[in-house]
Amino acid sequence: MRKTALLLIIAAFVMLLQQKASAQDYRGAVGLKFGGYENGISGKYFMKPNTAIEGILGIRSHGVVLTGLYEIHQTAFDVAELKFYYGAGAHLGAVGDGYYKRYGGDDEYYKSGLLLGADGVIGLEYLIPQSPIAISLDLNPRVELARGPFFDLAPGLGIKYTFK
Repeated sequence: MRKTALLLIIAAFVMLLQQKASAQDYRGAVGLKFGGYENGISGKYFMKPNTAIEGILGIRSHGVVLTGLYEIHQTAFDVAELKFYYGAGAHLGAVGDGYYKRYGGDDEYYKSGLLLGADGVIGLEYLIPQSPIAISLDLNPRVELARGPFFDLAPGLGIKYTFK
């Protein structure tokens, strides 16, 4: 899995060097996010044509997590509706007692407490032509500090309703 993540990061930087920034086709969006740890609702707002902030309220077994991300968007593969994005942020949440499946790892028993850490994101988003629907696929590396420190990498799938 680490080789895949490294290859994706290298590919992202190659695309970054080859592509110039371009405007996103919407101003804001709300939707659903399905991830390796949490599933929940998300909201995205473009502050500038190629920079956005995204918030995700994720529900997980015995807990809740709020994640905030700062993202940079660019056209990918010269397809106007396809955007490559990357960014960083943080998460804050709480979990109750229970067993948790770490993505790609063994179950681990957690006592109730705080979740706090740093997050990254790298992915692709496709705005369906003639439609207000956007679909995204990304990787979310994160470092959990309050329960760790430990590093995990989780995939994410999003579907959003966009607003002009």
